[in-house]
Amino acid sequence: MSKLETDQLAADIERQRDQLAYTVDALQHKLDVKAQAQEKASALRDRATTSTGKPRPELVGAGALAVALVVGLVVWRTRH
Repeated sequence: MSKLETDQLAADIERQRDQLAYTVDALQHKLDVKAQAQEKASALRDRATTSTGKPRPELVGAGALAVALVVGLVVWRTRH
């Protein structure tokens, strides 16, 4: 086997090793349910709050409207 063939073989092995490591890391991340849940919770928290960490006003208003609708529905159902 020539030096060129040996170098190519070593480069192929290294490339396959890197691909395998990437695949193992991806599978490990996919199977880590706790980390995925934390990432989703963090993303949701980021969308639900302003840059100062306070709840977004439109979400507070939507929540208040939802509570008012539920209370109104309960009152309406008890009277009919």
